[in-house]
Amino acid sequence: MPETQFILITGRSTKQGKSLHLGKEAAEYREEVSTLQMNLKDLEALGLQDGGQAQVKSNYGSIVVKLKKTDIPQGIVFIPYGELSNVLIGPDTQATGMPDSKGITVEVERHG
Repeated sequence: MPETQFILITGRSTKQGKSLHLGKEAAEYREEVSTLQMNLKDLEALGLQDGGQAQVKSNYGSIVVKLKKTDIPQGIVFIPYGELSNVLIGPDTQATGMPDSKGITVEVERHG
């Protein structure tokens, strides 16, 4: 059985920054912040496809995202900051005012 656990990294993406001027409701922005980037070998091991959908779960919540193959290292997944990523990172700030947004263990599974 393939490994379904990955380390989630969130952050700003270049495409997200370029589309922000259109507003957070713009199609380009919404698509970017709802797309999970994965290594092609990880996608294939899970039987997933570039452009397909997956469910991503953490200890804090679950989301459904579009998948995009990238050259990100195996075992790591990336999603830009936004409404969906916030579901996965949880609210704890360890008194810093900013929740952890990197190094979060998530499960990735086929959706549907």
